[in-house]
Amino acid sequence: MPLSVMLWAAAWSPAQSVGDPAPAPPAAAAPQGVRSPAGTQETAPSVPPTVAPAVAQEATTPSAPTGDPASVTSAPAPAAPKAVPAQAAATPQSPSKGKKRGKGAAPESLPEPVSEEQKPYVIGSLDILQVSVWNDPKLSGIFDVRPDGILSLPLIGEMKADGLTVADLTQLIRTKLAASVMEDPEVNIQVVRINSKKFYIFGGCLKQGEFPLVTPMTILDAFANCGGFKDFANLKKIYVLRGAERLPFNYKEVSQGKHMEQNRMIQNGDRIFVPE
Repeated sequence: MPLSVMLWAAAWSPAQSVGDPAPAPPAAAAPQGVRSPAGTQETAPSVPPTVAPAVAQEATTPSAPTGDPASVTSAPAPAAPKAVPAQAAATPQSPSKGKKRGKGAAPESLPEPVSEEQKPYVIGSLDILQVSVWNDPKLSGIFDVRPDGILSLPLIGEMKADGLTVADLTQLIRTKLAASVMEDPEVNIQVVRINSKKFYIFGGCLKQGEFPLVTPMTILDAFANCGGFKDFANLKKIYVLRGAERLPFNYKEVSQGKHMEQNRMIQNGDRIFVPE
């Protein structure tokens, strides 16, 4: 058969006649998450394991800067957390001074009362003295200072003792003895009883009147002799009359350790008044 006839027969084979449509290509698979026309959901092929870390690293790592400065944007650095002071976080603050203490808390120590400078004792009227002259018992003995402040001793006579200290009176007696009785006498004087130093308490106390000032004491100590206060005694308005001077004294404050400058030393002749 001639070649031209063979080519013509192959072109007009029964498998494809003139007018038949060309075969359609196979349908491509739908991506994951996109529904196909038939209504079924297709799954997209997963990324290989070796590609995922590279993609994550590319997303977190900023790209190298290019030649264009305007195109380079740097991500802001995360702010560092503020440091908390260790002392403020660990150690609680102590309670303020004005807060009340608990029942089990130890009481605060009270300040000592304000005291005046100690002075040598001054002999006064009605004091009782013991005079000892070494190696002469006739000149030794117990003697009273008279109300007028005069002391009378044998062989010496009278001398004023009121207003003198023990050392001053000792030197006076030695001088008188050396002038008329003996040479270089040894004299010792002791106060047996103090009757010249007194203070007084009046007003809203259970026990009022005159009290001996035998040892140094403060105003607060003086109230230990009064036997307590009456029901309507005003303990905030107590005052001390010292000559023409009026000294205020708040018993409630001083007894609680407050304003201790009010707690003065008692002096001879002080008069304490407790209003009612």
